[in-house]
Amino acid sequence: MKAAKPEKRVPEIRITPLNADSIRADGAFVLYWMTAFRRARFNFSLERAVEWAEELRKPLVILEALRCDYPWASDRMHAFVLDGMRENRKTFEKRSVLYHPYVEEERHAGKGLLESLARLACVIVTDDYPAFFLPRMIRHAASRAGIRMEAVDSNGILPMKVADRVFSTAYSFRRFLQKNLPDHLKRAPLEDSLVGVTLARLPGLPAEVLNRWPAAREELLKADPSHLARLPMDHSVNTVEARGGAEAAGQKLSAFVEKHLTLYHELRNHPDEDVCSGLSPYLHFGHISSHEIFARVIDQEAWSPALLVQKASGQRSGWWSMSEGAEAFLDQVITWRELGFNMCSRVEGYDRFESLPEWALKELRGHAGDPRPYLYPLEDFEAARTHDELWNCAQRQLLREGAVHNYPRMLWGKKILEWSRSPEEALDIMIELNNKYGLDGRDPNSYTGIFWILGRYDRPWVPERPVFGRIRYMSSASTLRKLRLQEYMARHSERSGPWRS
Repeated sequence: MKAAKPEKRVPEIRITPLNADSIRADGAFVLYWMTAFRRARFNFSLERAVEWAEELRKPLVILEALRCDYPWASDRMHAFVLDGMRENRKTFEKRSVLYHPYVEEERHAGKGLLESLARLACVIVTDDYPAFFLPRMIRHAASRAGIRMEAVDSNGILPMKVADRVFSTAYSFRRFLQKNLPDHLKRAPLEDSLVGVTLARLPGLPAEVLNRWPAAREELLKADPSHLARLPMDHSVNTVEARGGAEAAGQKLSAFVEKHLTLYHELRNHPDEDVCSGLSPYLHFGHISSHEIFARVIDQEAWSPALLVQKASGQRSGWWSMSEGAEAFLDQVITWRELGFNMCSRVEGYDRFESLPEWALKELRGHAGDPRPYLYPLEDFEAARTHDELWNCAQRQLLREGAVHNYPRMLWGKKILEWSRSPEEALDIMIELNNKYGLDGRDPNSYTGIFWILGRYDRPWVPERPVFGRIRYMSSASTLRKLRLQEYMARHSERSGPWRS
């Protein structure tokens, strides 16, 4: 008997069928394969899985798995994800769902887990994330599932499918947002899609599944260093002080909104002021949603949609009718972040040099043979061994903390371009360092930052310069004059100590 489709609260535009297979109405449960939105709150994917479970009157199983062989896998990335998995286990234990956290302890040990669960399930819901290896993994899984599999977009405030083209500037995308966002502000995910929901609870997964793919042990979910050390991955990239998970993300958000939001527009570029939110790693790993961030900001601002300016001017400030700090912050969280998702969802080679705009390719290739003032190999960049102490400080922050302050990060990229043998090599170095050490690397937003260095979303600048051509130029001397950096440089000097482990 073919099951009827449920009445959907999750907007249709956020749901993408991944195969033509049918729902298995006599399956044992609905499966939510949590791959990118690793959270219990403000999650359209979880909400869609709950809809199916209610409609089919089946239990809900949530699988959150962690491979050990993904690109740039390391103690740092693993520990951050494991923090979130440990918290998710605690959260879901209190709900009428079965949560299965699986951590691969040997390469390829997890192979077959999803297919085994698919043979028992009615339908699979997963996350629609457009970057890194996830789209390829999801497509492959859907081709072998044997039952209906859907991907749900819970990435941003604007559903990715709404944009009808690739936008080349933040201004044009902002103007599009101002025309199209209001309708989608009314359709946010539920803060908690399991509250008030009563589902039949599965007592456990079958023994044949658990024997081969057991739930992760407590010691591993705690990211105990001795247990991380046994996993077959890169152990040279140490863990950092920052903890992952929704609770840590919520604390970051509250501290930012209460202490720094009102001054964000004035002080965000000054590293010594330290007013940035620090939320990008939590957004990348799905521990917090942009919907939750938006809800917290509008609550702080006592804002309502009636205050929106009706004209779509494309200007950075004024449209929301909020404080200047809030408007500047939302421009980062919504315009700039979702601009990257627009690119990654529509351009398969978003991370390739050839994806740059034609004018930028012409400038960079036209100056590829220019003499460089300095040349450094990847190893020297990685170890922060350049002649420029400000650049070295930015790289040390990346090594030690897994993040770089916004303005030094731009300078960091510009100097890699200037001190590499070719623009293609500079791109490879930026991607390698950012993805290896940055907690927010491997993300559409971080690719936006890297490719902005090379001209994406920018315009030609004068005067024309060696190496850069008309690509925007930045210098350490100018940065030191304009910004408050004394404390930042002292904190990240070579004397401030080795990497934290």
